[in-house]
Amino acid sequence: MSVQRITELRKLLNEYNHAYHVLDKPVVSDAQYDAYMRELIKLESEFPETFDAYSPTQRVGGKVLDGFKKVTHDVAMLSLGNAYSLNDLLAFDARIRKDIGEVEYVAELKIDGLAMSLRYQNGRLATAATRGDGEVGEDVTHNIVTIKSIPLELNNEITFEVRGEVYMPKAAFEKLNESKKSSGQEAFANPRNAAAGSIRQLDSQIAASRQLDAFLYYFVNAQNTGVESHSLALRKLSELGFKVNPLTRTFANIQDVWTFIEEMTTQRATLPYDIDGIVIKVNSLALQGRLGFTAKTPRWAIAYKFPADEVMTRLEDIFLTVGRTGKVTPNARLTPITLAQTTVGFAQLHNEDYIRNKDIRINDMVMVRKAGDIIPEVVESLPQLREETSKPFEFARVCPVCHQDLVRFEDEADTYCINNECPARIIEAIAHFASRDAMNIEGMGVKRVEQLYNNGLIRSVEDIYFLRDKRESLTMLDKMGEKSVDKLLNAIEVSKSNSLDNLLYGLGIRHIGEKAALTLATQFKSMQELMEAREDQLCDVKEIGTVMAKSVVLFFSQKPNHHLIDVLRSVGVNMEMIKKKVESSSFFSNKTIVLTGTLIAMTRSEASDWLISQGANVTSSVSKNTDLLIAGSEAGSKLAKAESLGVMVWDEERFMREVTSIES
Repeated sequence: MSVQRITELRKLLNEYNHAYHVLDKPVVSDAQYDAYMRELIKLESEFPETFDAYSPTQRVGGKVLDGFKKVTHDVAMLSLGNAYSLNDLLAFDARIRKDIGEVEYVAELKIDGLAMSLRYQNGRLATAATRGDGEVGEDVTHNIVTIKSIPLELNNEITFEVRGEVYMPKAAFEKLNESKKSSGQEAFANPRNAAAGSIRQLDSQIAASRQLDAFLYYFVNAQNTGVESHSLALRKLSELGFKVNPLTRTFANIQDVWTFIEEMTTQRATLPYDIDGIVIKVNSLALQGRLGFTAKTPRWAIAYKFPADEVMTRLEDIFLTVGRTGKVTPNARLTPITLAQTTVGFAQLHNEDYIRNKDIRINDMVMVRKAGDIIPEVVESLPQLREETSKPFEFARVCPVCHQDLVRFEDEADTYCINNECPARIIEAIAHFASRDAMNIEGMGVKRVEQLYNNGLIRSVEDIYFLRDKRESLTMLDKMGEKSVDKLLNAIEVSKSNSLDNLLYGLGIRHIGEKAALTLATQFKSMQELMEAREDQLCDVKEIGTVMAKSVVLFFSQKPNHHLIDVLRSVGVNMEMIKKKVESSSFFSNKTIVLTGTLIAMTRSEASDWLISQGANVTSSVSKNTDLLIAGSEAGSKLAKAESLGVMVWDEERFMREVTSIES
């Protein structure tokens, strides 16, 4: 009888949870719900053999982890391209209609929270993972089960993946910050930070106390279940028991989408949760498949971002900082203000000319905004409010850190410290090498590197790999206990197996960003081949111009850099390109392909990135070794040469058919 009662209570509490947290229609009082919960907890303790990880009692938390496990996403969690105006949306719409004709759009509120992937196995929640870098996230299932609007069991024994946004309602955020302030703790800056901080707790009881919520917005591979549109996929998610945002709308044209955006802009402040924009998606899943993806974003969706707020405050001082390349950046110290729900006390001033041209002075009243809703910058000074105490800023002529002369190169707006031994440059260079998009050494941010440098434990990039010999000294540092040291040393060891492109980006070669590093690594395959490459060979590589080529040659011509590479090689750092795993069935795998002419469905750069992801070798010139030439409109001499050599030639339509067949 007791086991039967346990089953009955679990069913009732799950129904009550769904009614209250998903449908917003409570069917019992809080007192009655709590009474049933207490009864279930008591019975489960009396009959431990009935334990079920999917019981409503498991939502109260209590599980404590030692750390987060990594989860590789089966389908990459891509970011969205951004739009900031009606013109941006009209351009997006024009491109879509040019490619596929008239379309229907779905507009959704862009919830300001933490992206989450949920995998269900036979109708039960199996794994919840953060977005991470899009390819690999962290397993946070123990915290996600505490969110009552996320079903632990579905009314269908389906195996699939669903994605959405975990957020903290405004009311819960205010309550949490009041509690933090009353106990003398630092308050969270905004609900998004609070949600992210809650999800990354090792103790699930903390997450359970934070009253998090979630909206689900993406049914991965919905077409496999017979669903033909995004709007129907959302309806299917709702039927399965998920919470879907009720303010999602479907429109026949982009102008109606804009009207909806204007409406939501005025209502934004009245919503019980934060939004930072509107996401627009092509409704038809088949058309989404035809449009495909760029290397980083879906071509069938875009995120309209609300205009950045501008706030007036006083610029109290201007100070200089030195980056890894030696670039000296002026920064404003401000009277703290609240901007986009965060407290801002500093802002960018870009360079000497920016300050002079905008006549920005110390003690001026200035307007500040967040560029892209992320980086605070001073937009303008307000000379009409200028006081006698305001004074022009004199840009220093010596480095604020090493006190060596600064240099401003001809035709450049930026000023540099060219002293390679400048401590600021060294610290920033080491932190860049260890950063996520480079060697991804977790636990080696700027503050940690600065601590290691100031304590004499590290003086250069190569010193990272000798920290294993200084374990005792590491444990003596502030906030570096045994576990932290083990975690850091393990992350350093793991970094040795990164691909060549990660290493190249980490070296901080001037003008070589993340994408250029991937291009060079893909073309030359090994560090040795790249080091031996001539300038003309580098210039032959697509997207590697003269400036980049000269910079690479100069970098590898310098003895200290040769020494650095030798040391890294000697400690076991990988020097070869590691291709991403691709489908062996891909037509493009291991083929040498050249792109020419103008493409419509995607840019040549996007097409190149996609082909590389399929295992192709994309080159810039046609030869007898070329397997395929993809020719857009206005193709010229490369097309003629390909035809003369008997190289296979595809037009864009043939190429996109193959892309669509692989992506679908």
